[in-house]
Amino acid sequence: MDTTTMLITLGVLFAVIFGSYIYLYLKEKKEIMKEPKPQNHSANPLQLQAYERLVILAERISLKSLVSRIPSQGLTAIEYQSLLVDHIRHEYDYNLSQQLYVSPEAWQAITSLKEQNIFILHQLTGSLQPQASGYDLSKRILELLDADPQATLHNIVLEALRFEAKKLMV
Repeated sequence: MDTTTMLITLGVLFAVIFGSYIYLYLKEKKEIMKEPKPQNHSANPLQLQAYERLVILAERISLKSLVSRIPSQGLTAIEYQSLLVDHIRHEYDYNLSQQLYVSPEAWQAITSLKEQNIFILHQLTGSLQPQASGYDLSKRILELLDADPQATLHNIVLEALRFEAKKLMV
């Protein structure tokens, strides 16, 4: 097994482990949600807005979204990786205050998505030749996502955020 395959496998394993955690969390919460509750139509608007912002954040830091928004032309793979990581960190830092309004699990899911995407970027960049271009890195990212759509936590995190927001509206 070459280094690239091993690194990608480690990233996927990380995603599967965290995905399993989120799945079990959602399953447990669904069981709790089956119990009848009085209708609460006065959900805190700040909390709902925070979940909306976290959904936008998850979309903006998804690898596919980053590659489509941020051009790689004229950059080396290392420069492009640095630019993508900077965008992820900037988006995350911009939304730090949202953790006040969401559950600790929802915030942890966002943090894990950020960390996993940065990890994947580092691993994919490390698997390229030193003279590789930013285009080579963007191509490698898209190949990974096309080969295994479950390689990132993006969809799992979105499902967890939707679940949490729906709890507020019940």
